[in-house]
Amino acid sequence: MSTATAAPKIVTAAVLVIGNEILSGRTKDANLNYIATGLTEIGVRLMEARVVPDIEVRIVAAVNELRAAYDHVFTTGGIGPTHDDITSECVAKAFGVKLIKDPKAAALLLTHYGEANLTEARLRMAHVPEGAELIDNPVSIAPGFRMGNVYVMAGVPAICQAMFDGIKGGLARGDKVLSKTVSGYIGEGVIAKDLGALQQRYPALDIGSYPFFRQGKFGASFVIRGTDEEAIGKAAAELRAIIRTLGADPIEGEPVA
Repeated sequence: MSTATAAPKIVTAAVLVIGNEILSGRTKDANLNYIATGLTEIGVRLMEARVVPDIEVRIVAAVNELRAAYDHVFTTGGIGPTHDDITSECVAKAFGVKLIKDPKAAALLLTHYGEANLTEARLRMAHVPEGAELIDNPVSIAPGFRMGNVYVMAGVPAICQAMFDGIKGGLARGDKVLSKTVSGYIGEGVIAKDLGALQQRYPALDIGSYPFFRQGKFGASFVIRGTDEEAIGKAAAELRAIIRTLGADPIEGEPVA
């Protein structure tokens, strides 16, 4: 009987943040961490995050590159009512389809604003690429949309996060990535050789080192990630032994500040 371990099912994703306000520093992005955390919870690996300005050629190129490279792509920003909200048009161009007024989206906006207040600018938010599926917006009504493996969401954090929560349950997902953290008041330069050797012994795991300075001392947290809980446990045991051999005490998890 074969004892070979099945290869983990891996599903990947990227986040594309769109907007001059992020690049200028005027607005601090609050969506990336939320999306990354949510994806990790369901077994989707966020492999790349990219920020691009409100420039059509840059957005179109980024959408096409990312959707070809990853299973899911999530965009944030640029689907509002103003002239610089060009994400919808850019996604339509990336897919080579027309931008159309979606009747369901238009009806939602009409009900929300009323005929007297449904301006031409607000009606822009009903335009999506032909063939797109709407993403519900429980906060401010104007929907996002899905085109292929690209999910287009608002940039306002409360709206973006509500949209993401609505679609998260239906995403294709892979094996959940587990993690174990072992820390120690030990310099990275001291443990680097042994840590590299540990990584070579466990190639299916991802072992990261994250330095800190606490209580007047330098140290590092070592995070072991993977889908095989038994392998993670064995690597963590070896890591504790390495830390002790180098004269420090291993700490489970992050050290207390």
